[in-house]
Amino acid sequence: MKETKCSDCGSRDLKLDDARGERVCGDCGIVLEENIMDMGAEWRVFSDSKGTNQVRGGERLTNMLHDKGLSTAIGWEDRDFSGKGITMNRAQLHRIRKWQKRVRISNAKERNLAVALAELGRLCSQMGLPTQLAEASSDIYRKANDANLCRGRSIDAVVAASVYVACRLENLPRTLDEVAAQSRTGRKEIGRTSRMLQKRLKIRMTVPRPMDYNSRFCSDLGLSADAESYAWELQQRLIDGEYDVGRGPVGLCASTIYVASRLVGTPRTQRECADVAGVTEVTVRHRYKEVLKALSLEAEWEDAISK
Repeated sequence: MKETKCSDCGSRDLKLDDARGERVCGDCGIVLEENIMDMGAEWRVFSDSKGTNQVRGGERLTNMLHDKGLSTAIGWEDRDFSGKGITMNRAQLHRIRKWQKRVRISNAKERNLAVALAELGRLCSQMGLPTQLAEASSDIYRKANDANLCRGRSIDAVVAASVYVACRLENLPRTLDEVAAQSRTGRKEIGRTSRMLQKRLKIRMTVPRPMDYNSRFCSDLGLSADAESYAWELQQRLIDGEYDVGRGPVGLCASTIYVASRLVGTPRTQRECADVAGVTEVTVRHRYKEVLKALSLEAEWEDAISK
């Protein structure tokens, strides 16, 4: 327990000497504690690759590695910490490196986690997802693995479902088709596994809205900020009037973007909007007519078409 007053003179004027790692009394000079470990950040940077990141003990912990980055790894270069070549026999060094990889994984559960997190990192990289979302996906997979939900199921399916659920939770939704396009499993299996994860892990997700996809689709179509803002306004009006009930948010987003692009003066075709959203042209054609009728935009639409 940390001392609050001097045990010799009773003074409360205690001082901490950071350089020596000691706590001393300011009145009588007696040393009350010694060899105190400093848990704060370093004041020096020892590696050029770290820049100004003053941390102690190496890289931060991450859920993207099965051991969270706590273990060490022998690099592929045959050099020591100072850059000098290692004179050890090449076969012996290869054997040490091989056993180092083996001891990092002690059981089947860790082996499953190592393989799954490697696949999860590949999938998030292929989809262009941020690091924060990859960490959230790995956290969901770890919970599923701890609950023995991965047993008897494809690792690829559980990984893809974890990414899909994490995207929904982080308000960066991706469609099942987008996840399946980069995964090694099918759309139906991902949907089935994601529903299982939600039920067994008691994950509550909100229903995606059309505006959750709006910025990404408008960016892919190269639309201006005015068109994006107008499409967002149309989607909000549909939600306020409860016209979105029973309709897919992706198709509704594509149709409102199609309408907004026409009305703003930077038209995009139904095929372009459908391809970006991953829906059919028939869906866009049916939805945009419903949007015009629901929001009473028929007159504006006729004027835009006639120009």
